[in-house]
Amino acid sequence: MAPDRTTLPPRGTHPAGTPHLATALDLAAAGVPALPLRAGKLPFGNCRTCAKSACGGRPNMKRVGTCACPAPCHAWAAATTDPRVLTSPPWSAVWRQAAAVAYHPGGAGLTVVDLDTPDAVAWARSVLPATRTVPTTRGEHWIYRGTMQSANAVRPDVDIKSRMQYARWLGPGTGRMTDLPSAVRALIVKEETTPPPGEVVSSLPGPAAWDRTVATGCRHTEPYVRTGLEHGLALVRARTESGAASQAFGVARFLAAQHARCPGPCGLEVLAGQIVAAAVSVGVPETYAHRAVTNGLQTAERGTA
Repeated sequence: MAPDRTTLPPRGTHPAGTPHLATALDLAAAGVPALPLRAGKLPFGNCRTCAKSACGGRPNMKRVGTCACPAPCHAWAAATTDPRVLTSPPWSAVWRQAAAVAYHPGGAGLTVVDLDTPDAVAWARSVLPATRTVPTTRGEHWIYRGTMQSANAVRPDVDIKSRMQYARWLGPGTGRMTDLPSAVRALIVKEETTPPPGEVVSSLPGPAAWDRTVATGCRHTEPYVRTGLEHGLALVRARTESGAASQAFGVARFLAAQHARCPGPCGLEVLAGQIVAAAVSVGVPETYAHRAVTNGLQTAERGTA
């Protein structure tokens, strides 16, 4: 019989290994795939065999792979409910270094709406149906029964964690878990339904080039900025399926953070225009690309305020 997803375990009640491993075993017993996180709430990096997905990837990733690595590689895709794996020597060594525990919501039939600020929580309370909630450092996780596509920055300070993301385990939360509502599903724009590369119709003019004329107050050298921009644009263009908008959000946030200590102006609006153009070139709707990049810039600004 499948476990009742509305009954999530308390923190670390299993008397085995480290407290984080104990928590993971409790999650596994409830049918919730778990994985360790290192400092900074990040998954442990891939081993040498799995570096750059040379192993073929985990079997439950979007592109089915052949990875049989015994280590907790590939982030959310390594999450498991198998206690034999969780307590195996390769995993035990990692648990001893772990700083936190995460879980794969989609693997448990769940979706987490990650609300990262009080404003985002206030928005959710006014728009979304009540469900199980878990307090976080800066906001709340709202947990619904059902799965959907994962995406970052669906609106300011709101991420969707479900099929292809992990969420940090912060306890079982409070309240009755309810079914995933259409209001949450509607937050995701289906990038897969947009025209393929080469057939994108856009109203975007050719993006302006970044140079010193638009960045008179930037403390960085022009080669430094151009190198970072080109690397970021390459990451966006590499996302030929879904995920380009999320990548554009991340690139915009990263580039903006690099200029947090500059007296300005740094020409961030020009950098943003080039990121938007790159996202549109691989099929992201123009409006959605603008929103993702704008949210990325604003997130960086708040993080350095």
